[in-house]
Amino acid sequence: MTALPPRCLTVAGSDSGGGAGIQADLKTMLALGVHGMSVVTAVTAQNSVGVHGVWELPPEAVTAQYRAVVDDIGVQAVKTGMLASAALVETVAGLLHETGAPAVVDPVGVSKHGDPLLAQSALDAVRTLLLPAATVATPNLDEVAQLTGIRAETEDDLRRAADAVLGFGPRWALIKGGHLPAAADAVDLLTDGTEEHWLRAPRGANRHTHGTGCTLASAVAAGLAAGLAVPAAVAAAKEYVTGAIRAGFALGAGIGPVDHAWRLRTA
Repeated sequence: MTALPPRCLTVAGSDSGGGAGIQADLKTMLALGVHGMSVVTAVTAQNSVGVHGVWELPPEAVTAQYRAVVDDIGVQAVKTGMLASAALVETVAGLLHETGAPAVVDPVGVSKHGDPLLAQSALDAVRTLLLPAATVATPNLDEVAQLTGIRAETEDDLRRAADAVLGFGPRWALIKGGHLPAAADAVDLLTDGTEEHWLRAPRGANRHTHGTGCTLASAVAAGLAAGLAVPAAVAAAKEYVTGAIRAGFALGAGIGPVDHAWRLRTA
């Protein structure tokens, strides 16, 4: 009998263009040998040039999807992405607290194209309910500014940002510094307030980076589902997403996606 693969659940919005959201999460999990399952929180009409519409699901639909998966199949890790409203943030935070599995919280605020994906009224719920449920929180610099007011421009600022995010209660903060203006490399900081792990990769010239944040968070969750400790899961995720960015490809008239299958194409 074939052994069960690790099981990982993504709770996020759908990207009709296939580059981010639920679609990116499931591709990442498959690429990393994990059985991916999904709870759709919102449907977006989205392509390479922007988000053209968002329709969020009611909390009862999100709860029903989540319970159907967790109560029957079980999960080894959960990843959260787009949670458009305070009601959805509150609902998902409650479900995470009940589940007990490691949780990777990607506090999605805006799309790659600058379209808002989180209501301003939901920020307090993210700070007080969702982040305390996180094993790892993975904000980018825009999301750090949105949540904490800190605008990071140097590597030292990443430490201040991490301290501020940890103040909301996650066990670990992974501050994604890929957009630091003064950094020669794409540098991220992972810390629990005691340990520090700096993750660096050469900054590529590829502009096709749609789905980077979703992919990184899902790769971390996949590693946790497979039993890795947080630093090892994050290091493996950084290596995977660096390759996916390097292999990103043009799709449509705007920003193309990272290549979730890059390892298959280079094997």
